[in-house]
Amino acid sequence: MRLTDIVVKNAKPSEKPTKISDGKGLYLLVHPNGSKYWQAAYRFDGKQKVFSIITYSTVSLAEARTSLLEMKSLLASGIDPLQQKRL
Repeated sequence: MRLTDIVVKNAKPSEKPTKISDGKGLYLLVHPNGSKYWQAAYRFDGKQKVFSIITYSTVSLAEARTSLLEMKSLLASGIDPLQQKRL
């Protein structure tokens, strides 16, 4: 199920970090202190990796989806998005 801005805005913290999936690897990670981070899971060279986009307060849902598309285009080109971000 794809997320909506209302669901993201109303996401409440719990005792443990919670992942709320948007699909295609993108999810919102809600920490117990209430902070919200956009992250995307992907595989590169057979290894599972997590690409942290940025906090929810800085990037909207639409922008996070755009970042996911950019990350997937890097993967299609054979480039590890995490390494690219570090450079």
